[in-house]
Amino acid sequence: MKKIVSILLAAVLLAAALAGCSGKAEASKEQSLKIGVTGGPHEKIAKKVQELASAQGLNIELVVFNEYIQPNIQLFEKHLDANIFQHEPYLNKFNADRGMNLVTAAPAVNFPMGIYSEKLASPDELKAGDKVAVPNDATNQARALMLLEAAGVIKLKEGVGAAATVKDIAENIKNVEIVELEAPMLIRALPDLGAAVINTNFIIEAGMNPVEDSIFIEDKDSPWVNFIVTRPELKDDERIKKLVEVYQSAEVKKFIEESFDGSVIPAF
Repeated sequence: MKKIVSILLAAVLLAAALAGCSGKAEASKEQSLKIGVTGGPHEKIAKKVQELASAQGLNIELVVFNEYIQPNIQLFEKHLDANIFQHEPYLNKFNADRGMNLVTAAPAVNFPMGIYSEKLASPDELKAGDKVAVPNDATNQARALMLLEAAGVIKLKEGVGAAATVKDIAENIKNVEIVELEAPMLIRALPDLGAAVINTNFIIEAGMNPVEDSIFIEDKDSPWVNFIVTRPELKDDERIKKLVEVYQSAEVKKFIEESFDGSVIPAF
């Protein structure tokens, strides 16, 4: 009888130990996040967030991308818990095109888009036949075309806004040739172009300063804010809430303002 009792007691203790280990594993999992960011400013800011979050018991693993497709695909397929790289018009178009349902969790930063040239000091100097490159993805192209319109290079059809494509150019005021290229290629193609409209993250990654090196740049109150993005089932997850809290902290805001000289603007 004693032997049976001993065996039962051992079994209970083993089960309790295993449950304890499982509980610890679950707790560890609950305090971890895997986040996708693009290389450059987003990566630099995320590393600061990672450092601050770690001190608060949230372990953040960063996955760095050099393009705009995989961060959303991997988030949707649950290889990531969140990503930070895109503005809402891009997210909405991506969701619509691919049947996804990714959602914004909170605003992060704004990267004013600029027009760049190695040959000109102003868009006013563009002449007929000059090549002007824009991103070939839908929402960044619309944003670039709107910036070219603001600079007096083209005029868009009335009301197209964030849905604009090169087909919506109503008037080519400067008679330039609009060239569509993948966003990461624009900086490399710049020597062969009259001008190019380039995302700020690629400019900073190339060691340039958007404020100083652009020949025309968006206003600082540009509506193209980048967001922390996640899946619907994670939007109210405590880990995502903690990520937002740390990202939007005074420490991170100060870090952004001191690190990027006005070329990256906190949106919170």
